[in-house]
Amino acid sequence: MADFKVVLNDPKTGKSYQREIKDPISRKFIGLKIGDMVKGEIIDLTGYEFQITGGSDYAGFPMRKDVEGSARKKILAVQGVGLKKKAKGIKQRKLVAGNTIHAKIAQINLKIMEEGKQPLGGEKAEEKKGEKPKEEKKETKT
Repeated sequence: MADFKVVLNDPKTGKSYQREIKDPISRKFIGLKIGDMVKGEIIDLTGYEFQITGGSDYAGFPMRKDVEGSARKKILAVQGVGLKKKAKGIKQRKLVAGNTIHAKIAQINLKIMEEGKQPLGGEKAEEKKGEKPKEEKKETKT
């Protein structure tokens, strides 16, 4: 039972879209690594092509491209994913997840490499563009 949240990032607009994929479809992602290309047909987005850019496991530990495998490992690093830079040159020991997608991954980040015909935002995004937020009228005491 491997359900994933998939975050689709659009580098042109800077917007992200979130989708949830359930068990039979999500099994196609298991074994893929960060940097691999994925066809959009897997998640019902024909014409799209995505690149896996990262993710996090069920406990919130981020996936790192330079850590091989699917297990969590303690690494000694200066900068990169999962680290806040303390000072120049200071190394930190951190626990991070490996670069391979497995059943206990909770979120997968994907970047759009080729766009398809259908919009990612759906109908909601088109409706919101035309509408302006309504201002509430304040009552004044006299």
